Amino acid sequence: MKISLLQQMYKDVLAGIPLAKESHHYTSFLNLCIEQSPERDESCNRMHLSSVNSGISSHQNPGISDAVVPIADDASNNFANTNSSLCPREVMLLQLTLIKMMVAKVQSQETEFSTRQKYCDIFVLLVKETQIDSKLICLLSSSDQLLSHMASKSLASLVYFQLKEENTLNVTWLTFSLKILSEFPTNTQVAECLWTLTAIIRDTLKDKDLPKAGVLKKLLAPLDAVLEGFYNSILCHHFDSLHYTSPYSEAANNLISFIDLLEALLVSRVELELPLRCQRVLFLKVSYVLNVISSSVHYLFKKLFIMLLKKCVLYKSREDSVSGSPFLQKPYLYEDMLALSNGVLQGVNLTWLNQIPLSEKASYFGGSEPHPEDNTHGGVDQTLLRALSLVVLKALEFKFLNSTTEAEVKGEFQSSMSQLLTFWRGHLTSSSCSHPVVHNCEWLSLIFIEQDDDMWEAAKALLLIYLKSDRLRHDAVDGISLEEAETWNFFTHANGYNPHCVFLFFLKNIAFDSTVLLDFLISSETCFLEYLVRYLKLLREDWHHFVNICNHFDTKHDIFQAISSDKSPHQGKQNCMTDVSLQNTCCEPGPQVLSLASSRNYLAFTTEQGDNEVAESNQSNSLLCTDSTFLPGSLQSLVNYDSSEDSESESVGEECLANTEQMPLSYEAKIREAVSSCRDDKQNTLKSEVLPLKQKGSNTSSVLASAVSSDNIIPLRVMLYKSTACLEELQIAISRLQRRNLFPYNPSALLKLLSHVEKISKNMNPQ
Repeated sequence: MKISLLQQMYKDVLAGIPLAKESHHYTSFLNLCIEQSPERDESCNRMHLSSVNSGISSHQNPGISDAVVPIADDASNNFANTNSSLCPREVMLLQLTLIKMMVAKVQSQETEFSTRQKYCDIFVLLVKETQIDSKLICLLSSSDQLLSHMASKSLASLVYFQLKEENTLNVTWLTFSLKILSEFPTNTQVAECLWTLTAIIRDTLKDKDLPKAGVLKKLLAPLDAVLEGFYNSILCHHFDSLHYTSPYSEAANNLISFIDLLEALLVSRVELELPLRCQRVLFLKVSYVLNVISSSVHYLFKKLFIMLLKKCVLYKSREDSVSGSPFLQKPYLYEDMLALSNGVLQGVNLTWLNQIPLSEKASYFGGSEPHPEDNTHGGVDQTLLRALSLVVLKALEFKFLNSTTEAEVKGEFQSSMSQLLTFWRGHLTSSSCSHPVVHNCEWLSLIFIEQDDDMWEAAKALLLIYLKSDRLRHDAVDGISLEEAETWNFFTHANGYNPHCVFLFFLKNIAFDSTVLLDFLISSETCFLEYLVRYLKLLREDWHHFVNICNHFDTKHDIFQAISSDKSPHQGKQNCMTDVSLQNTCCEPGPQVLSLASSRNYLAFTTEQGDNEVAESNQSNSLLCTDSTFLPGSLQSLVNYDSSEDSESESVGEECLANTEQMPLSYEAKIREAVSSCRDDKQNTLKSEVLPLKQKGSNTSSVLASAVSSDNIIPLRVMLYKSTACLEELQIAISRLQRRNLFPYNPSALLKLLSHVEKISKNMNPQ
């Protein structure tokens, strides 16, 4: 065989030129020339490449076979200008590249039917006459990493081709996979097998025209039992071994490959009506993963597993939105999420979080080490801190929402939240916090403020827990006494999940900028719409509690000393607190208190605060992060909330987020322009009833300051006015965009809720 003919075939396939000669002619070009040692035929661990061109020079440097020669599509011109022969390794790399390219051409709709048929005939001959699949399997164990990688990609393409075009599973590959996986840990070379299986699953999921359910079941069903056994084997290793302290060892390579496979299996389960055991094992046996995370494995493995757990806890909402079916109609998913939640919470209550060291190294472009001249020191790994926190909060949400009595989970919730709050305090004490945290409800904003999609998932989880527990509390007794109400309020603040407090701290952190809220609403990257709808419904029913909390932001007394009264009668009751430190944290004073002791102090506060808000407002868009866990689709409609009661069986997300799409950039630009014009004249648009002290042409802070007399100091409702003004500005902006047909979905129900809150605010604050 002449190398020039193989190079010409490469150019023809790359350009899409039909192959004129018969299929056998081209099959001989792609036949891998591998000679196996007789004593190692089974494992193919020893092999050498036979000469594929008699014209190869005898003085060819033998060391060239160890060089990495990348084969890429843009290298065809180099082949055309090459007169010398290639070494056997380079020829084989070219053959493997051709196999991968031809499979891709077969899958492409742009390839002519006759050309696709020709390629299919060549593949059939390759499998039947040259046993190309067996040769590719032998190459998987090659010490040449490039050859092994290219063989894995080519084998995956070939198996996928047979599944799609012939509706058959390659028996040779299946036998090899079953043997390798079942022999672990005796046979440790499993990474290549895992790569191939992962690539086949991903290729199947990417194909829009393929009946994925049938193909995945045909692929995974024969491997189901052995994959579960492999899960047990690889995760029950002694990870204190030196093999796992470096990400470059063979054991580390196996573990990373398995994590990739678990992620592919997680994504694939949405396609099957009844997932296989191998797709559920991560949920059902999550304790194995928790043990690995808390072991002495390399930090990379901890991070990969934690990010995988984050995808698992966010998987429920993703699957519901994709399939459109109610969660309760999927008993297998209910069982899986319950097992995952129980496992995570059990680990948390056993101080699992305290066993996870978060790296203090900052990430730098091109590496993880700082430049020698760089004096900056990175804090904790914020990405991992948020992921761990979200895993715990979503586990608590699922456990709480699937409980029938408050007592059933109250103790576990209190214990888990105590562990989480301690975890937050321990890792953010030395970070760049601008002030000491004196109230537990502020932690949510501090932890998640830089990642909006995670923040609203966490806020929604705590809101749903609050709504469910409040409902169970009212169902348990006919009437709630004042003392019980005070105990309940104190408990929600002590555990950092009072919804009004959480929302107000967030508004404070964004300088009450309504455009930030609008950005979240028009973005398809967060669940903010679902959160806001649920919170506004709560606000409508619980306005007095909201006002009470706003007043405590403004009071001259210790901030949140007690939400129900200045002196809580329950501070001495240990059943309201998880530990002494939590009680002290919730009750100690801090620098956030608005001091109204003198007019001079108050004027200084308002002036400085106004300057800070302008600076924060100019940077509000920087809060919007691009990393997302799920892109829901185009919002079509909202439920009519006036005709529906607040109940946990109501699924706002399904109604609102079922068909959301990402808007074109040009459309978002129009929205930004309209919002900008809205912001310019919003001072003239807001009604005076919302801000009784506001005057035309005056800024809120200066008016409030001028209204204060040095002889008559009153606790002005600064927080109440600012928060309600922010919501009203949001309402005005949405209405204006709706009139211009620029809002991406029908916001009528959302506007109705905002309008209702506005009316309550005006009735409470008449002129």
